[in-house]
Amino acid sequence: MRKLLSYFIICLLAAFLIIQFVPVKMNNPDVTYDIPTTPAVKSVLRRACYECHSNQTMWPWYSKIAPVSWMISSDIIKGRKALNYSEWDRYTNSEKIKQIRESWEEVSEGEMPPYIYIKMHPESKLTVRDRNLLHEWAARTYPSGVIPSE
Repeated sequence: MRKLLSYFIICLLAAFLIIQFVPVKMNNPDVTYDIPTTPAVKSVLRRACYECHSNQTMWPWYSKIAPVSWMISSDIIKGRKALNYSEWDRYTNSEKIKQIRESWEEVSEGEMPPYIYIKMHPESKLTVRDRNLLHEWAARTYPSGVIPSE
């Protein structure tokens, strides 16, 4: 039984080492045009959103260790595809309005930043002040009832 357990542990370690060689996409493309905001709003976005929704991701050390690297890379690829503040110039005006409206809906419902991300990055949790600041900025920048009042 002890010998079988030893083989099992060796196989697990070997598998862990082998999966480290599976390539993972971890890049930061050029910023073509960053979303225009006030410095205060930019600070909130950088703290709570930019890791997944910009080309300015700070890849932590654990993002280079499989299988965690696969999950982080996948989340960032999905996040950038859904909304990318670093490529704001690629959206039409109607797409910008839609992005801001959908972002605000997710923030107001507590879906963004995601719970698991906040657990790993407690500084990303949005305060009431942060949420009010984002709401005021979005309503001022994209007026005409795009952002519902709270």
